[in-house]
Amino acid sequence: MSLVIRPAAPSDAAQIYAFITELAVYERAAHEVIASVDDVTRTLFAPQAPAKALMCLLDGKPIGYAVYFYSYSTWLGKNGIYLEDLYVTPEQRGIGAGRDLLRHLAQEAVANNCGRLEWSVLDWNKPAIDFYESIGALPMEEWIRYRLTDDALLHFAEGRRQAA
Repeated sequence: MSLVIRPAAPSDAAQIYAFITELAVYERAAHEVIASVDDVTRTLFAPQAPAKALMCLLDGKPIGYAVYFYSYSTWLGKNGIYLEDLYVTPEQRGIGAGRDLLRHLAQEAVANNCGRLEWSVLDWNKPAIDFYESIGALPMEEWIRYRLTDDALLHFAEGRRQAA
């Protein structure tokens, strides 16, 4: 058994998209995926794309991926890495692929003098929470994540009030 983590290439876009949709199904949010393979190719592999991706291969076959980008902490005065997606196919969970993907990102963060590696997890995803805590990650329970999307984003950007 040979696990390999490598940077994703444009030729991986269709596989990344397939993993994105599998992850969305697992997270009970398949209806929220509006991206296409072309969107993944155009945005993830553009010359100055802010996000990067890793592929995880088992004996040459893709079994998972990670998408991440660099962030910045004003309090630390350092960059950080934010992990947007981490996914391993269900049949390959438990063989160390997720740990290897996270370790690869941790090594990149350390090599680039980043102050943190962070991500979000759904509060009902007990297997993921248990895994993250097993590697020493701590939940940031005092922070609440907010988001503007769709009409709320548009209305706010235009200075209009959101309908109640």
